[in-house]
Amino acid sequence: MFQAAAWLVATFYAWTHNYAIAIALVSVAIMLLITPLTLKSTKGMLEMQRLQPEMRRLQQQYKGDRQKLNEEMMKLYQEHKVNPLASCLPLLAQLPVFFIMFRVLHGLTQIGADGKFDPQYIDKASELFVSLNEKSKMVSFGLDLAVTPVEALQDNFAYGLWYALLVIAMAALFLIQQRMIASRTVNPTMSATQAKIMQYLPVAFAFFQVFLPTGLVVYYAVQAVIRILQQWYITRRFYGDEGALGRQAQQASTKARDIKVEEDKSSSKKKADDSPAAPIVSKRVTPSKNKPSPSGRVNRPTPPGRSGNRHRKPGK
Repeated sequence: MFQAAAWLVATFYAWTHNYAIAIALVSVAIMLLITPLTLKSTKGMLEMQRLQPEMRRLQQQYKGDRQKLNEEMMKLYQEHKVNPLASCLPLLAQLPVFFIMFRVLHGLTQIGADGKFDPQYIDKASELFVSLNEKSKMVSFGLDLAVTPVEALQDNFAYGLWYALLVIAMAALFLIQQRMIASRTVNPTMSATQAKIMQYLPVAFAFFQVFLPTGLVVYYAVQAVIRILQQWYITRRFYGDEGALGRQAQQASTKARDIKVEEDKSSSKKKADDSPAAPIVSKRVTPSKNKPSPSGRVNRPTPPGRSGNRHRKPGK
């Protein structure tokens, strides 16, 4: 796998004689292979969203029976021919590619015993091998693609700012892509805070690139541009008409969210009705019988016919 990816980089370098362009073309080629999976996963995800009201109904109906709920869910998926794992296909395809490209770029700029490059995984007769062999830099458009942005900033801060700007530009591209997705997605189970976290998580991943070779930053920046074009096409294809699949999924998600709100209200009301009433506490105004008064005297009951406020007759 490493040799195949390195061969692809070497082939594009033979056409362009530019390291950055060669890596960018590899990114384009991989994204073209993944695009059909992306479209298929998007369609599957929208079909899942369209079933959300029915799924909420099943969750409420079989709330205490997990096994029965799973069985009914599978029947629902089979009835509508929906694959719940379809949305994972692009991610599963891209993770191995990330590790392969990381290993290949490290192999192409591997340092030998003499402190120079000793390229791995490619034919020694290729133009890419001849260009890199016994060199110490992989320069393209004035940037050394073999170093990380952090290393460039540490060596020369002013020069390293160009590397930092490349990472910032990639983060901006990731943010644009995520906002395009968030603008048309309604998730009934996700709070506003969770939605913000999901939106800015790829941006955090972009800044993690400062610790990776700059060639890999170029690779992901080009992929981000292609993903933006993909999202534009997806919006046009699945959300262009009122009766489009994306519009139906949005309406279903809104309905599922309203159902969840009603369920939460009913649950809160039921808890309030079922909770025991607070005990009534009697507040005594007069002092209790046979208990000392504030003056220390014991309050005893007054016998019938006698008054506590008797007045003596004069002279007695």
